[in-house]
Formats: sequence, structure tokens, C-alpha cells
Amino acid sequence: MIKAIAAAALTGLLLVTVSACGSQTAAQSRSGEPAVSQSAAARKTAKEGASMQKTDAGKATRIPMAGGTPVKIHFGDTVIHGVLNDSETAKALIRKLPYTVHMDRYSHDFCGVTEKLPYREEEVHYGWLNGDIDYATDAPYFTILFKDEDSSEQYGHQVNIGVMTSPIADIDSLHGSYDVTIELDS
Repeated sequence: MIKAIAAAALTGLLLVTVSACGSQTAAQSRSGEPAVSQSAAARKTAKEGASMQKTDAGKATRIPMAGGTPVKIHFGDTVIHGVLNDSETAKALIRKLPYTVHMDRYSHDFCGVTEKLPYREEEVHYGWLNGDIDYATDAPYFTILFKDEDSSEQYGHQVNIGVMTSPIADIDSLHGSYDVTIELDS
């Protein structure tokens, strides 16, 4: 009986903490430490200040930054195109290109541990928009998010560094793990 209770508790804990690379809630960081609690009114979200399109669910919600840096993101033979913005974090990544990171597929993203990158605290937000390319400050993670934006505001520690310009279906059709190379798209 005690073993059954312990097994059930462990299963519940695993479901809460391991469901995706980018899926710890606002109450828990990826390291498992409690996150700083903020009221919903005080939290910055991915939607705030974003230029968005909502007419074509097959495209990224965020409109790419004009004058941003075009990139190609190689998942094996599949190439995902994107545009990186002019944030401090994106600029630091651009200086490293070409850059390879091991990424795994989760329920709403591809995510991989990367080198720590600089960021400005005022750019950290909760949630994402479908198609966002983000850097998570608490791990550090490089992530491409393509689903579940409507329920994403429970997840914190995100810095938007760009957006996919390929159709969402291109990345959603991929499964498994990849050594992903990000390079400038000339």
C-alpha cells in the first residue's frame, strides 16, 4: 500500500515537472526552485507590445521585426526560416552563428540547453506567441514555440529573440531530437 501511494505521488510529480522543456509554471523555475510570485496584473506577457497577426493560424502570431536578422534553423533535412530581433540576447546569439544546439520535441516546442546569454530584465515575460523563438533565462534554454499560446502565460522566464517565418506546420511535423544548426540566411 505504501509503495502504491509513493508511486502515485512520484508519477504526479513527474507529470507536473517533466512535461516539456519549456513547461514549468510561473510558480516553479526549470531548476525546480520556486519562482518569484507576481500578481497577474504585475506580470509582463508575450502579447504586450507585440505586433501580431491573428488571421492565419498557419503562420507565426508575432510579426517579424522589420530589419531583423534572417536565419535558417536546420533540423536534419528540414530548414525552418526565421528572423531574429535586435534584443541584446538575439545579438549575442547572432555573434555565435553558425551555432549548434541539441533540441528535443515537447508538446508545444523544440527546446535545448544553450550557453548563457545576456538579457535585459525588462524583456523577461510570461508566455509566448506561436512561432516565437525564445531564450529562457532560468536554464538557459533556446526554444522554438509553436503551440498553446492561449495557455502559455503560466510559464515565465522567457525573452523573445525572434520569430519563425516558415509555416507552423513545418516544425509541428517534426518529432524526436536533433542537433540543430542556426545560421545566417543570406
